[in-house]
This record gives sequence, structure tokens and C-alpha cells, in this order.
Amino acid sequence: MNYEEINKRSWNNRTDAHYASDFYDVAHFKKGNTSLNEIELALLGNVSGKSILHLQCHFGQDTISLNWLGAQVTGVDLSDVAIAKAQQLATETNSNATFVCCNVYDLPKHLNQQFDMVFTSYGTIGWLPNLDDWANVVAHFLKPNGTFVFVEFHPFVWMYDDAFKNIHYRYFNSGPIVETESGTYADKDAAITQEYVMWNHSLSEVVSSLLKNNLSIEQFHEYDYSPYNCFSPTVKVADKKYRIAHLDDKIPMVYALVAKKKDI
Repeated sequence: MNYEEINKRSWNNRTDAHYASDFYDVAHFKKGNTSLNEIELALLGNVSGKSILHLQCHFGQDTISLNWLGAQVTGVDLSDVAIAKAQQLATETNSNATFVCCNVYDLPKHLNQQFDMVFTSYGTIGWLPNLDDWANVVAHFLKPNGTFVFVEFHPFVWMYDDAFKNIHYRYFNSGPIVETESGTYADKDAAITQEYVMWNHSLSEVVSSLLKNNLSIEQFHEYDYSPYNCFSPTVKVADKKYRIAHLDDKIPMVYALVAKKKDI
């Protein structure tokens, strides 16, 4: 099984539907609406004048949003269709963000630079089989004392079936999960179907991979909401805050951490 080819096809197949969706709201984005949420904005702090590597950037909205805040940003994604859209979007919004199309693990073959910050968020590491190699890439591209900012959906939510009624998946990484879906999280009625391969990664797996690769954890947070309405059934509890209706505030939905590369 070539997970990389399967997932590249999957994301290429989704991109046009995502770009046209209300979920991503490209029309308002082009008018200057940031795609960044308060969780990551608080952890990123003032990025003006900083160099940032944005891993798994999809079609570049967060990459461009960081550039609007004054950072020099490079976005990376596996999907060539998404990267083409990102480059188009950067041109249309007068952004000088740059983009690289490759698998995260292969990035050292395509980019020779170190950054003040590495950033990745929401639905990224589930597409990667090996977090030790992922953390090694993060460390490779950080300058000494550089900062890694990571926001992700909590592994607890990935244990449930789609209706959040039953525990369907194991919390711990048990190898690849191969599934096929119709529609997509950004447009559940989209006339598309794709196969994909994912992995569940526990919090200990994430933290251990970073610690093994010379990164010290400076902050760690958990949140009882998602800033995106990408699950079902959800209820909106505030602007850009969604919870599973029947679970309310009882479960963690997102976590975030800040790590620093040790200067040794």
C-alpha cells in the first residue's frame, strides 16, 4: 500500500470542493479576513519579521494569513492541486508567501533553510505514519532556540464513530486506518468520493517524538471546543466555537503545544 499516493489523490480530489466551500470562505478571505483562530494566534504571538515554515498548509490560507501579519512564510503540502491553488491565492491577495509541494518527510530534499518558527495545525499528523520522523523534520528546520507551534484535534475525538455515539477506534496507534468517504468535511454534500489512509496518534506519542528530537515542551493546553464545524452533530456555543451537541463541554476536542529547539 502506497499511503502517500492514496492520500495525494484524496487531497487533490477534495481541493476544488474545499476552495468553493462556505467552510473555507475564500471570497471573504480575499477581502482580508484571516483564517487563523484565537488559539494559534495566542501561541504564535507577534510574528512580524520572523521566518515561518508552515507544514501541511493545504491551499495556503493560514500561510498567507501569517504573511499578512508580517512574517516571511513558506508553506508545504503533499497535494500539487492544493499548492497550485495556494500560489494562485497568494498572487490574488498580493502575498509573497512561497510554497513547496512534497511529502513532509521529503522536505529536507527540497528546502535548505532554517526558520524562526515551524507551525502546523488542525488535522495534520493523522496523515503521517511516523511521528519520530515528523519531529525530526520539525527540528531540522528550526534555528537553535526556534519555536514550534502545534495545534491539533484531540486524539480523544478520533476514537468515536461519525455520530459520536460509540467508541469505534483505538486511542493508541495500531497502524494504518484505510477508509473511503463520500463528500468531505468542508462540504458533506460534495459529489466526490475518495479513499484515504490515516493513523491515530496518542498524546504520549506526540510528546515523546518531540522530546526525542531535541525539542522541549514550553506550553501545553487542551480545549473543550473546536473552532471548526467539521464534526457532526455539533452545536455552536460562541463565535468559531463548536461542541458535540450531546457531549457538550465534557470532552477535549483540541490540544496545542509550544516547543523550543534546544541550543546545544
